[in-house]
Amino acid sequence: MTITKRQLPKFLLFAKNPTLSGRLMLIGLAMTLVFIFLAFFSPVFQNWGWLQNPKEFLSNPIHQPPTATHWFGTSRLGYDVFSRTIFGAQAALQVVILATVLSMTVGVPLGMVSGYLGGRLDKVLLFLMDSIYTLPGLLLSVTLAFVVGRGILNAAIAISIAYIPQYYRVVRNHTISVKTEVYIEAAQAMGASNWVILSRYLFFNVIQSVPVIFTLNSADAILVLGGLGFLGLGLPEDVPEWGYDLKQALEALPTGIWWTTLFPGLAMTLMVVGLSLLGEGLNEFVDPRLRRQNRK
Repeated sequence: MTITKRQLPKFLLFAKNPTLSGRLMLIGLAMTLVFIFLAFFSPVFQNWGWLQNPKEFLSNPIHQPPTATHWFGTSRLGYDVFSRTIFGAQAALQVVILATVLSMTVGVPLGMVSGYLGGRLDKVLLFLMDSIYTLPGLLLSVTLAFVVGRGILNAAIAISIAYIPQYYRVVRNHTISVKTEVYIEAAQAMGASNWVILSRYLFFNVIQSVPVIFTLNSADAILVLGGLGFLGLGLPEDVPEWGYDLKQALEALPTGIWWTTLFPGLAMTLMVVGLSLLGEGLNEFVDPRLRRQNRK
């Protein structure tokens, strides 16, 4: 008995015969997994002696170029740049995951309720979300960071507010198109409550595009966190963070100290590129029309 292509799971078929975007998605997935691995195991590597404590600097020479002892060199305070770069992935992932989960947790239910119930509630929420959406994300995050202060959770809250309207708008539009389907009308005719319809019939139909938004927002959140750190509004100074390290490094760049700027900036760039490629590939996987266009 042979299995036809139609019987294969859609993702396996997509992975077996990927388009260019599919191949780039796999590259982005590999890049993202590398950073997740480094962030998760950085404390283990520190205990093994492979990484130095990123908060220790007194015993290190200042502004030493890359050597066998300090692979990425040292900073103006004597920090080991390699250890700071690896541990910076940990802080970035913590803030990014918290920020995107918070915005998704708020935006998805609001979009479903607004699109399904409609009426005055829909108009009020739509006006509120459009008002937030018109503000530049970095400017809004900077303003909120002034209010909530520094810290991983505070930075995540400041960043997450800007992403709520994106989840809301996409889920609301999908809900409006799905709620007119026959099975929704049948459930209403049988007396199903709004909660049952939203949770059982609508949720799994409108949630398909959320992973795409999640990955793209994650990439953007890394840049926003870097901006907050560069302005001194992100994480505490003793927490390794790429944006803050770049701020400290730029002061020495005109004197030829290039390594303290290159490696944190390169790590941030690679992580953003990996998440962006992953998000674009997921977008093609979710939308069959894009797959057909890319195969032509």
